[in-house]
Amino acid sequence: MAAALAVSPLAVSLGLLFLVTTWGEDEAAASSGGGYTLSAGKLRVGPGYVPAAYAGLIEEAAAACDAGLPAGVLAAQLKQESGFNPKAKSPAKARGIAQFVPGTWNQWGRGGNVWNPKHAIPAQGRFMCSLLKEAKKHPGYDGSPIELALAGYNAGWGAVQRYHGIPPYKETRNYVRVIMGNVKLLTAPDTSGIPENSGGWGLPVKAPVGTPYHQAGSAWSSGYHTGIDFAVPIGTKVRSIGPAKVVAAGPGGSYGNQVVLRHADGMYSQYAHMARVKVSVGGTVQGGQVIGISGKTGNASGPHLHLEIRTGPAYGSDISPVPYLRKQGVNI
Repeated sequence: MAAALAVSPLAVSLGLLFLVTTWGEDEAAASSGGGYTLSAGKLRVGPGYVPAAYAGLIEEAAAACDAGLPAGVLAAQLKQESGFNPKAKSPAKARGIAQFVPGTWNQWGRGGNVWNPKHAIPAQGRFMCSLLKEAKKHPGYDGSPIELALAGYNAGWGAVQRYHGIPPYKETRNYVRVIMGNVKLLTAPDTSGIPENSGGWGLPVKAPVGTPYHQAGSAWSSGYHTGIDFAVPIGTKVRSIGPAKVVAAGPGGSYGNQVVLRHADGMYSQYAHMARVKVSVGGTVQGGQVIGISGKTGNASGPHLHLEIRTGPAYGSDISPVPYLRKQGVNI
């Protein structure tokens, strides 16, 4: 439910009990058909995934946000909010495909029709983008920026502020957990050009983890650590954690020389502070392939490799790397 600035736990709970009406023939037809196809934003489209009628709207809403908002997050959010039903209602007066309550719709709807997905999905994107930008201002809060934005959408940003992170409400925590889990489901595997002989998954370097994820400190521009560090000397070979496409390679501001890879599950890995980059944008890599040489470029106090796992290619979409790597079978 798209909450106002503050919502009680009871309202949150009610907002997730949808009184769903039957889809019309147009909506049903839009989601029918065999298999799935890939849309420009790499959403998985078809029965059980994203209805074709809404995929383009979701991708456009995500692309309009300059804070690194993945289309897969918006899609998973709509699935959780209403099951992609534009006629969904709740006892808490949340309405439409994105479940806006009247006060929040007045702020983000721009005079549109809350029941019309062509109005509601862009409004969802604007609201989430605003929440994501606000979340990035609070690196000390418990949760990644994307998770905090989702919690703010559901329970109100006031609740996130009150608890300095995802509120302890059962419904809100479940809301965030389910959506983050469904991002992978609704993001289409993009295996074009990714080597079939993947080389498997593994660590980028042979070294123990140093600085952990989300450690707070003034050494980072965000105020907290957005990945994990491996203390390795300059000149260490850096390898891809898994098969992927290269989406960024070269200078990355405070990250120094960096490489960003997109994996077939729609997730991204970033490797920073390298002395040299050994791959080019548009290329593909196998798991374990050397992609660069470690160094201490950018905002680095000493030689090390910084690794991030992201839901999108840009800063601010980070998630905890260790659980992700373990899901791939990596011993860390």
